[in-house]
Amino acid sequence: MIIIISFTLLSSTLLFYSLFQLVFRSEKRLERRYRHYLSYENKKIDRQRFGETLKVILSKQSKNKKRTVKKANPKLDLMLSRAGVPLKAEEYIIFKLLSTAFLGFLFYLITGKIAFLFLGVVIGFLFPKWWLKSKQKKRMEKFNAELPDMIATIVGSLRAGFSFPQALQTVAEESEGPMEEELKAVLKEMQYGTSVEDALNLLKERMPSDDLDLMIQAIVIQRQVGGNLATVLEKIVQTIRDRIKIKRQLVTLTAQGRISGVVIGLLPVFVGFFIYLIEPEYILLLFQHPVGIMMLAGGVFSGSIGFFIIRKMTVIEV
Repeated sequence: MIIIISFTLLSSTLLFYSLFQLVFRSEKRLERRYRHYLSYENKKIDRQRFGETLKVILSKQSKNKKRTVKKANPKLDLMLSRAGVPLKAEEYIIFKLLSTAFLGFLFYLITGKIAFLFLGVVIGFLFPKWWLKSKQKKRMEKFNAELPDMIATIVGSLRAGFSFPQALQTVAEESEGPMEEELKAVLKEMQYGTSVEDALNLLKERMPSDDLDLMIQAIVIQRQVGGNLATVLEKIVQTIRDRIKIKRQLVTLTAQGRISGVVIGLLPVFVGFFIYLIEPEYILLLFQHPVGIMMLAGGVFSGSIGFFIIRKMTVIEV
């Protein structure tokens, strides 16, 4: 039985991976060709050939987009950008549909029960969004953790006589991860003719951070009214570091409450699942008998209220 389940899991995973690669393979190939021809200045490619090839690539990309989703979701594109996920909105939607079908089929294949089919469909539908939010949260935390050092490097570069774009270039070369990616995007926008203020505001849209907003406001005001930018940024660095220190202390103090909320929310689910595996008749009464349905609804309602109250009490804004 274990061998059959393992083989089923492996074959289902390979099937899901094959479908995912089949959907996005042509799009990724077009992107690689696009990047290859965009570097024509370094490789001395003929301009006319470059233009003709670029038109063909763009027309193919347009056809692929029309086949998947007629209209992309700007909000979803922004979420994918914030999470650092190299997918377009239409690709993410296809991934979500594949995940829903895959987990529903997998749960039904393992258990052979319709109830688990619907459970797999629900999990497969919700998992991509949860994964995207988790990636976005981790990326934002890493960006905010690197922000004080980034501003300190800018201060040092400005005092060494560098201009602000040169200081950003220095930070981008010395950084890694989300900080490097976002600063390189800002520098590219400035090279394409975007003003410093607009490029920084676009950065603020991609990375909604209070600390970053404080830095950008100081830079914009300094460029409008003048003043010593290095001194202003140095004070902002100290403010941000003090705020980070307070946040870490709050996380430590509220850890017990947050864990209690998770236990209250998940413990009944796991207990009910294990009881169903041992004695299904006890759990099925909650779904079949009117009194059981009322008890189940009341338990879910009261448990959800307790979870959100504890969650609200342990979240403190700084």
